[in-house]
Amino acid sequence: MTNLQNTLAKIGLSDKEIKIYLALLKTGPTAIRKVADTSGVNRGTTYELLKKLQSFGLVSYFHKGKRQHFVAEDPKVIADIISRKKLEIEEAESNIEKVLTELSLLSYVSKDQPVIKFYENYSGIRTILEDVLSSASHLNKKEYIAYSSSSIRPYLYHPNAFPDFTAKRIKKKIHVRTIAIGAGGKLHGEDERKWLTKKQGAPTYTLLYAGKIAMISVSKKNIPHGLIIEDEAIYETELMIFNSLWNSL
Repeated sequence: MTNLQNTLAKIGLSDKEIKIYLALLKTGPTAIRKVADTSGVNRGTTYELLKKLQSFGLVSYFHKGKRQHFVAEDPKVIADIISRKKLEIEEAESNIEKVLTELSLLSYVSKDQPVIKFYENYSGIRTILEDVLSSASHLNKKEYIAYSSSSIRPYLYHPNAFPDFTAKRIKKKIHVRTIAIGAGGKLHGEDERKWLTKKQGAPTYTLLYAGKIAMISVSKKNIPHGLIIEDEAIYETELMIFNSLWNSL
């Protein structure tokens, strides 16, 4: 994907919508059949996506005889779309605390059994780590604890996972106490570290935070996966074990 296509994707366009918009820019005002042929998107889909592009403000149309012709708007309108989205995001951010409170009241929470969520691939690992930062940042004491395995650690900081996780953690002023398992690892700020062993890593990287336990491991095909357990009793037990081990090291 080129920088141009990547930018269009970031404002919310699908691959086919991008193809249609770029085709219209190249052809100039034209009928739907020409748009479909140039973009390589079938005619029925092209018509539906042209309507979506109109709602974005990227396409308009006019009638030439009995035929409807479409025309791409000046690319400068993309800057206006981005500005509009920024305003929408700012408005959403100003209401986020109220919205989160309302959503929390609607959420079903069972006190009798834990909630377990599974995640796959690097995108799943990023989701887990984002939850760690988001949840910890709302605690009175912004902190989480971790068993950091040297054999799993690289998967967390992989370019497709969350390479700037530590920088984001420090920016949010979230403290972490880490029991390291295996060689490597160093202090970056807002952190404490002790070693269980420097000989070899463990098969699982574990994080405890805000009443949750996240565990990350890797399949035999070197594909990362993980889970989050939401259960206060399990969390408190694991926290007790961690603190006891921490104090003994």
